[in-house]
Amino acid sequence: MFSDLSAQKEGSSLLCRPASEDQGPVFERMSLAYSPCSEHYRVGERSFSRQYAHIYAARLMQMRPLLTERAQQKWGSDVLIRKLCDLQTGEQCCIVGTLFKRMELQPSILREISEEHNLMPQPARVKYISESDELILEDELQRIKLDGKIDRDKCVTGSVIAVYGAERNDGKFTVEDFCTADLPLQSARPALSSDRFVLLASGLGLGSIHADSMLGLQLLVDMVTGQLGDQGEQSGAATISRVLLAGNLLSQNTQDKDATSKPKYLTKKTQAGSVEAIRLLDELLLQLVASVPVDVMPGQYDPTNYTIPQQPLHRCMFPLSAVYPTLKLASNPYQANIDGVRFLGTSGQNVCDIQRYSSMDSHLEILEETLRLRHLAPTAPDTLGCYPFYQKDPFILEECPHVYFSGNAPTFESKLIKGANGQEVLLVTIPDFSSTQTACLVNLRTLECEPVSFSAFSADDDEESEMNISH
Repeated sequence: MFSDLSAQKEGSSLLCRPASEDQGPVFERMSLAYSPCSEHYRVGERSFSRQYAHIYAARLMQMRPLLTERAQQKWGSDVLIRKLCDLQTGEQCCIVGTLFKRMELQPSILREISEEHNLMPQPARVKYISESDELILEDELQRIKLDGKIDRDKCVTGSVIAVYGAERNDGKFTVEDFCTADLPLQSARPALSSDRFVLLASGLGLGSIHADSMLGLQLLVDMVTGQLGDQGEQSGAATISRVLLAGNLLSQNTQDKDATSKPKYLTKKTQAGSVEAIRLLDELLLQLVASVPVDVMPGQYDPTNYTIPQQPLHRCMFPLSAVYPTLKLASNPYQANIDGVRFLGTSGQNVCDIQRYSSMDSHLEILEETLRLRHLAPTAPDTLGCYPFYQKDPFILEECPHVYFSGNAPTFESKLIKGANGQEVLLVTIPDFSSTQTACLVNLRTLECEPVSFSAFSADDDEESEMNISH
């Protein structure tokens, strides 16, 4: 892949005598056709006066035909599909509904302010699942408890599924099997004649109290812009046709929670930590956009709205780089066609939220599960902040992507999965760059992915440690 392209050629080493006194070869960067597809994630006139029940109703209404078709494919075209109000005890049938998981450990503001708990703060937990959790399936009118062959801990609230089984005398529904909407249809991927790469990075963490990651970040910028390495490395860098930064550009340390509660006279001559971090980000982007198109997504700690879909960062924050047409400020979630390859992904809030409320630990496994559910963020708006959409749920996947990614993961992972109708999807978890010094390269021709790591010596390492760039 990219490492093969950047292999040293004879006479191209930095230790060799220059072939001539001229400047050397100039490598032209490949330009790709690009069309953004994130319009339905843009929120126009914002109104929070509506109830969140509307988004669940719209989600079920949109996905019921899909689940009905999948149920007939799996259990036969003559399978009985009932609504909860039409259930008969002991009758084998299929129900399509929205899962709700009642969790005893789920944080609740009502529990925190209640009289019997106001002196007992809830302990911080990594996961909120327990043995006492209950699965409930609900439709527009009723709900019923589920039991049987369904993994309670793996399920999350908000998932629309079809279950097959029968109602017992005690009022519970015994599940014999269940199915999800699975992958949507996928448009054909064009056959490319040469290797072209998109570089994915997330979690730059600017404004952190630790400055160690800045060297790796500058090495990354220098590699992409062709300032690093010999002719072999530069020719390889020229095949990087686009850079995508997937959220958390700023560090969590820039979130000054005490600023809103302090008196104004105490903050008169102080400056928010995010101001300096945004200025540094603008300078880094300036180096990139002068050489390659860059898409910038917001994340959890970036200066934009908290609820998803997060809107693009404002151009006024980037006075240096915003004048370049190669800077594209995108939303979170992000969707675009790059040379015919459809990219879809988030900055990772949806994956981290599912990880807390289910037994799944691997970000790659959660990424595949959301693709099988055909929904980007099933836990929104229950435990994940979300805009109260009214008539349509924009997080339902209407077309299958070719590359499906999630940012700010603890480690790099990738996997190529195939659907029943010939779909091929590359799943990528982009590691947090500030802690791992690792980015990803996606080959548009082959749908392969590999990490690019930048490691440097630090005070915590041995004295014999040395700088290393590997891909």
